[in-house]
Amino acid sequence: MFELVLTAPHALVEPVSEALMNELEALSVSVEDADADTEAEHALFGEPGMPPPRAGWDRSTLKALFEREAVAQEALTLLLAQDWTRGLAVQALAEVVEQDWVRLTQSQFAPVAITPDFWIVPSWHEVPPAALRVIRLDPGLAFGTGTHPTTRMCLRWIARNSAALAPTWQRVLDYGCGSGILAIGAALHGATNVDAVDIDPAAVESTQANALANGVQLKTGLPDLAHGPYPLVLANILATPLKLLAPLLCGHLAPGAHLVLAGILARQADELKAAYAPWVAIDVLDEDDGWILMGGQRARA
Repeated sequence: MFELVLTAPHALVEPVSEALMNELEALSVSVEDADADTEAEHALFGEPGMPPPRAGWDRSTLKALFEREAVAQEALTLLLAQDWTRGLAVQALAEVVEQDWVRLTQSQFAPVAITPDFWIVPSWHEVPPAALRVIRLDPGLAFGTGTHPTTRMCLRWIARNSAALAPTWQRVLDYGCGSGILAIGAALHGATNVDAVDIDPAAVESTQANALANGVQLKTGLPDLAHGPYPLVLANILATPLKLLAPLLCGHLAPGAHLVLAGILARQADELKAAYAPWVAIDVLDEDDGWILMGGQRARA
């Protein structure tokens, strides 16, 4: 793979990019601010809702990838021979060192300890000797790989309370399941008849695949799958949708059921307490890096 690097004034960026892609066999073309990180750098975007202050940078760096050096050299020769490309400058033509992107990406994700004996382990890692319970989960499109504080706190709550409460978890609802990590964690700690729902079909598919990979049975689907009362309701979303969902989530609480909520910043605690007050008193259960876990128990009939 070879990279051709050019500097172009604003007027040439679009026509040169189109020529590289459509006529000169470039595999890709990227455009960057040639004056980035200097006093001449200018932002292209202004305040939200306002028109951009400018349509493009005064000078741009174009980086075009080619499969072979000869093709890149020919493209450069043809470009420089045109009258209309006056102002185009060549910075470099060099071979791109190939990297094992899969291995590089995998190296960024290590096993995550939820408790000393409960771990989330990517499929390419060995299971740590201390791990008695393991969720095998690889980074994917759906939210929830165990690296975010909100996910860790939810799983930690499940693990720490399972000895006392798991016998009551005959039905569990994971609302906004993402990758399905909370539903899987509950199933591994003794929950049965776990329903995992999400508004995103990609999340539902991800949850199904992750459940299969971890040997647990879940019912997965869109939100209308959830029905009736549950002894445990989990929701790791964000504060605003959690406030809007308060009537719905509390409507799924069985008498004596536990509600566990995450995706909440510490400064939002009072807002959530007020939103859920008509149905259940919730409080802060855990805190991690500015995020909080909130929950409460519905009164028994």
